[in-house]
Amino acid sequence: MLGMFTKGGLLMWPILFCSVVALAIVIRKGVQFRTLLQMVLLAPKQAFSARPEPLLPLLDAVGSGESEEDINAVGTGIVRNMERGLGTLSLISAICPLLGLTGTVIGMIQAFQVIASAGTTVNPGMLASGIWEALLTTAAGLLVAIPVHVAHHYLDSRMGEIVYNLQTLASKMVAERSNAV
Repeated sequence: MLGMFTKGGLLMWPILFCSVVALAIVIRKGVQFRTLLQMVLLAPKQAFSARPEPLLPLLDAVGSGESEEDINAVGTGIVRNMERGLGTLSLISAICPLLGLTGTVIGMIQAFQVIASAGTTVNPGMLASGIWEALLTTAAGLLVAIPVHVAHHYLDSRMGEIVYNLQTLASKMVAERSNAV
């Protein structure tokens, strides 16, 4: 595996870096969203009475009698925190195939340089290293980009579900607060 990595050329390093960053973001966001989803969907009353860290600003805004606009602003802050990292995933899923394509172009340039320097005595073995690099970087870029794109889509849909349920819950709490007064 390491041999294939090194044969892929210099562009394998940024592809590897992108994959490590993407994996870290997916794990962090997966845990964050799972926790929030459990709080909001599975046990909303317990979540609000337990006052969990991610929802504290919203709970404080609703509990202190702030206006609906202020509560929406707090909710927007929570959503922006949830969005953090998703843009990076989107960027990684877009640039990894481009890095792979760049590796393809570099590999083909090398193959044509071999052809140009060899003149009329070209054999397939002489072209193999350039083509090998081209194929490896393309494959690596796609192998990173495809799962990252899928993970981004999944996390984005989970976030939408959390946001919807947070809005519903906050509206219910505001209504209960209004009815209690």
